[in-house]
Amino acid sequence: MVSGEENTYFLRAFDALGVTEKERGETPDTEPTKGFKAIMREAAATRSYAAALAVLNVAEWLYLDWAMKAPKPLPSNFVHAEWITLHDNPDFRDFVAFLRAELDRVGPADEKVSRDFFLREVALERVFFDAAYKNEG
Repeated sequence: MVSGEENTYFLRAFDALGVTEKERGETPDTEPTKGFKAIMREAAATRSYAAALAVLNVAEWLYLDWAMKAPKPLPSNFVHAEWITLHDNPDFRDFVAFLRAELDRVGPADEKVSRDFFLREVALERVFFDAAYKNEG
């Protein structure tokens, strides 16, 4: 669920935007992207369900919230429109609701880990979006 439909979307979007396979493989990660990779690996390495849920909750809930606020009608370019519909549809809303319910269920028993990963993921998301808007134009 986390990356299934997104994977084919990214491949099609890269093609539409003229991003070559060479560029895909050689473009270095930004600092926020390095941070995302690191925290996801760290959460997985803990073998803590609460840690994994905390990280996923922030990322997926943020995208749902953003997509639900996208103006209608959707943009004509599929690169934009499909990104929105991938993150604002009944299945994705149910998935985020599941993640939230699960974190509410298991998080309190592992509060220190849940809080730590949640807050660090929030900080990474903020840095990511700040960098994106800074490099926008």
